[in-house]
Amino acid sequence: MEIMDFLTILVLVFALVLLIAGIFSAGFGSGKSRKIGAALLVVGLVIMVVWIYLVGWSDMEMFADVDGMAVVKDAAFNIIAALIGALAAVGIFLVAIMKS
Repeated sequence: MEIMDFLTILVLVFALVLLIAGIFSAGFGSGKSRKIGAALLVVGLVIMVVWIYLVGWSDMEMFADVDGMAVVKDAAFNIIAALIGALAAVGIFLVAIMKS
């Protein structure tokens, strides 16, 4: 895996977690935490959009030899697979704890 592939996955996961945390905080928070959640949501969305633009459609030299859309697709599939695996494990953990 090349460094740009690694950075793409790292930045996209960071942005996705900010989005999820923002949605959670804005939805279930109150007062100040709701505002912070909205800010996290916006920052995560901006980071994701900017990075996808830089990797996918930018003519900047440092991104010139990166197949941006292939990396973004691979990153998305890896993130989705990791989330499904993590949620399945947490679900099994919660069921086991609730049954005991």
